[in-house]
Amino acid sequence: MAEHMNLYEQARYYDIIFDSDRAREAGFLADVFRTHSGTSRPEGVLDVACGPGYHARAFSREGVRAVGVDLNEAMIDLAAEKDRLEGLTGEWHVADMRDFRLDEPVELAFVMFDGLDALLTNQDLVAHLRTVADNLSPHGLYVIDLSHPRECSFSSYAEFRYRGERDGVRVEIEWGTNRPHFDLVTGIADVELELRVFEGGQTRIVKDHASERLLLPQELTLLAALSGTFSVVGWYGDYDVMQPLDWTDKSRRMIAVLRRERA
Repeated sequence: MAEHMNLYEQARYYDIIFDSDRAREAGFLADVFRTHSGTSRPEGVLDVACGPGYHARAFSREGVRAVGVDLNEAMIDLAAEKDRLEGLTGEWHVADMRDFRLDEPVELAFVMFDGLDALLTNQDLVAHLRTVADNLSPHGLYVIDLSHPRECSFSSYAEFRYRGERDGVRVEIEWGTNRPHFDLVTGIADVELELRVFEGGQTRIVKDHASERLLLPQELTLLAALSGTFSVVGWYGDYDVMQPLDWTDKSRRMIAVLRRERA
């Protein structure tokens, strides 16, 4: 598994950029659950590779049991601190997404913002799918959110720039500074990035690189079948259950919905 660890250790600066209202995404996840389960809402959710737990916390505010797992301790510490400040009671675990065990299963799991691309081999992906399935209730759902192929494919890797400001601190991230290309055989690219922090009249630059795996719909479908635990039951192109995965401008993400099949 490959992570941008230098970046994720900078949890405070990461949060300045990415901490925003996630109600639209959480609402989409709730709509997906209703659409594919026939149940009004899940009793428990699992945020995989959760970072500071933005999406899990959106469910927790609605009284849903929320669990987050992430490999990076700094991110989990930040998630727990945010819970304390809001008076929420999420469950946060430092764990490898290929092998973890919750105290109780959940009905809905999700991995947002390309969190799955850190798993580089089919073996890692199958192990991950089986682990998620083991922590889902029968016929529970797993939602996988990835970049649209127009932005990440064998022929292109789009420019990704993010910025935010809080309490006089300005932070920028430029992703893919080395103009990465995915290997045609492995589907893996070495991706470099720069985190720039402007604070107290000084500039700090943190550089990082990690391998990322490109996943396309037929690969996910086959890996789900190979895991013996999931089948793909839906594809969406944005955080909207009315938007299919297609090549229109309104289709901006590639989102798969998997249903647990193994008893």
